[in-house]
Amino acid sequence: MSATPKTALLLVDVQYDFCEGGSLSVPDSQAIFPAINRLIAEAEEAREPILASRDWHPVDHCSFESRGGPWPVHCIQDSHGAAFHEEMDLPDDAVRVSKGTSFDQDNYSAFDGTGLSGYLRRLGVEQVRIAGLALDVCVQATVDDALGEGFGVELVADATRAVEPEATNRVLGTLKDAGARIV
Repeated sequence: MSATPKTALLLVDVQYDFCEGGSLSVPDSQAIFPAINRLIAEAEEAREPILASRDWHPVDHCSFESRGGPWPVHCIQDSHGAAFHEEMDLPDDAVRVSKGTSFDQDNYSAFDGTGLSGYLRRLGVEQVRIAGLALDVCVQATVDDALGEGFGVELVADATRAVEPEATNRVLGTLKDAGARIV
């Protein structure tokens, strides 16, 4: 019998600005909270590490339309929009992973420039269960990087939504083809 790989829960960018009413809201984003909170409860019960990534942009970030980027102003450091959404039952001891913190570089993946892969390896993590926002942007980049770093990946489909809802099936298929397990 093989041992179950040590798993960590990684919640991607469940922040006010990406939820309904935010400056870059993802359609139907409120629907993920029951699944997200179920995952958190399961991870706590199993004593699995819980991590939450967040866009943590400085004012005048390169991704903003005003700087020639593709996005409206969002997730400015220490703003309400950058805060984790209160409907997510994020435990106080969850590890916060900040990305997109430089003025001149954007980071979509929770692994990009954060040291996350080394941290997970130090914990003995072999598999990452991923959920959050947005499926077709930061979640996809995070899944791709997790696979590239050699982690097994479970993507929880009912705990994510896409900026472009019509892209959902295509993105899920692409990630499954890349090696992610869609659950």
